[in-house]
Amino acid sequence: MFQPIGDQGRAALVERRIADAIMGGVLHAGERLPAETDLAQSFGVAPATAREALLALRERGLITTRRGRHGGSFVADTADPTTFALDALAATSRVALRDAATHYATITAAAVELAARRADPSEIALIRQRLERVDPADPIDWRRASDDAQIELSALSQSARLTREQMRLQAELSPLFALADREPERRTATRERFWALLDAVERGDPTTAVHLSRAAVRDAVEWLIDLRETLGAS
Repeated sequence: MFQPIGDQGRAALVERRIADAIMGGVLHAGERLPAETDLAQSFGVAPATAREALLALRERGLITTRRGRHGGSFVADTADPTTFALDALAATSRVALRDAATHYATITAAAVELAARRADPSEIALIRQRLERVDPADPIDWRRASDDAQIELSALSQSARLTREQMRLQAELSPLFALADREPERRTATRERFWALLDAVERGDPTTAVHLSRAAVRDAVEWLIDLRETLGAS
């Protein structure tokens, strides 16, 4: 998120990138943003530009500013990722949604196939242990943990390119996947399916790992399309 914008370093672009991170659930309510000078340096813009972007975010109610020793800019408690995700889903055509899912499924399947061939079982055990510490009844914690676990699994492919693309797609689609996490039954099913995927990778079974990975994406996109239709999207 905090990568240089370069020649397009305008306040509107800084504002949009931070707003997308907030409404996409990457930045959470109460989380502190970097200082203006640090933001400016990260984005490659002037401090005045970063200040202008923060002002716009405050006017939109996405961030708040606190004074004093422990002050700074913080994500507002009222920032609602679910509203953002529902709006984004309604604005995405069915064709575009399926296309994004195909891309995601292709990258994820390639990564888990290589992971099944290259990963050490002890590395899978560590991912499983971290997931076991997450309260499955908390959809926010589960989504963050499952995103991290998916990226960790991709990293076990030992392909830097696949891992970078997985990270990008995870950030793009995770807010939509999080919509399903609101339903306890779907959250449980997703957890069990990911557990089965970890089992397949751990025993070195790339065929099953790829099948489970693709099936999970198909199920998710069909659910999102159904939800999109209930929103009255054309």
